[in-house]
Amino acid sequence: MSVADWKPAKLDELGFVGRGKSRHRPRNAAFLYGGRYPFFQTGDIKAANFYLTDYSQTYSDDGLAQSKLWKPGTLCITIAANIAESAILGVEGCFPDSVVGFVADPDKADVRFIKYYMETLKLRMQNVSHGATQDNLSVDKLLSFDFLVPPLPIQKRIAGILSAYDEIIENSQRRIKILETMARALYREWFVHFRFPGHENHPRVASPLGEIPQGWEMKTVADAFVISGGGTPSRKEDEFWTNGTIQWYSPSDLTRAGTMFIDDSSDHITERGLAQSSARMFPARCVMLTSRATIGAIAINTYPACTNQGFITCLPNEQVPLYYLFHWLTENVQTFQRMASGATFKEISRGVFKTIDFLQPPDELVGRFETLAAPMAEQVLALQRQIQNLRRTRDLLLPRLLSGQIDVETLA
Repeated sequence: MSVADWKPAKLDELGFVGRGKSRHRPRNAAFLYGGRYPFFQTGDIKAANFYLTDYSQTYSDDGLAQSKLWKPGTLCITIAANIAESAILGVEGCFPDSVVGFVADPDKADVRFIKYYMETLKLRMQNVSHGATQDNLSVDKLLSFDFLVPPLPIQKRIAGILSAYDEIIENSQRRIKILETMARALYREWFVHFRFPGHENHPRVASPLGEIPQGWEMKTVADAFVISGGGTPSRKEDEFWTNGTIQWYSPSDLTRAGTMFIDDSSDHITERGLAQSSARMFPARCVMLTSRATIGAIAINTYPACTNQGFITCLPNEQVPLYYLFHWLTENVQTFQRMASGATFKEISRGVFKTIDFLQPPDELVGRFETLAAPMAEQVLALQRQIQNLRRTRDLLLPRLLSGQIDVETLA
């Protein structure tokens, strides 16, 4: 079948289109929330992968009464704040009027195909949604876009090819969550709750932190491991940035990735930029902690790198090895946030960070933890890289499949 046989259609010609509902004012009335009905907001949709199952709020029976419960398989499209993000409901749920629901007509459209087609239209939809105070994609604008759709069997074939990648990606992400949860639970069990192997017969002694196992040493961060700061080469000097090969991280790199490991930064600087700024190079496999504005994003760099001034980078050593250090930082984010100060934005300075109490367990116990945590972390890294490769391949295929450049009828 030729792509000439594909027909343009508006979204409401391919199924039902309607806005979510959240009629009660004020919207934050407490009695609306805390029930058993998932309430998905635009941020949940943006954070979702392909299917939408994770949510941060639920509606009560009263909340549901002023809203609407949508069925699994509904395509959720954001039209305010986060524009043209989309995900398919994996469970029944409600959403507000900043989200449009699309229910595919089973004789005309495959919702997965429409979801993928939305990705090709996303930038155009965002460009027509700019507003003076807030970006907004009206339903009328949404319905003005053409979806070039092939016959339903071809839609299903294309969606099947692309969704196979997304299913592997989601499965890998679930495995990463399990591995990270296992490692964190082990850290908490041994080093927060002091239920390490042999703890039953291990005496405890008084300390400024309360009772701690005998033989564990009270230190400060300054006594436990080395930290490094960052800096920004002048943006006015092209020679500091153009063709740079040195990874240079900003906090958005970590918040955008949201992963334990990070392979590359968005920006790179030159040797000259490094030499003529306060940026400092540190080796691969240190732990970067954002220390300004967004405090507590944490990631391990896999290549030598430097950062801007919004970081405290922690260098592991024999007594405080990499994964023990990573989990200690993760476990103490609230402490860092509590100790931060600043009028314009909160920041925990390196001077304050160095004074934080650090409980040093015996080397043998830390070593046993590292032996157990390292294989889990390395598997996380392997899965992260597998996901990156799958996404690249899928993103290459997507426009070619959705434009008919690849004829799926000829594929085995």
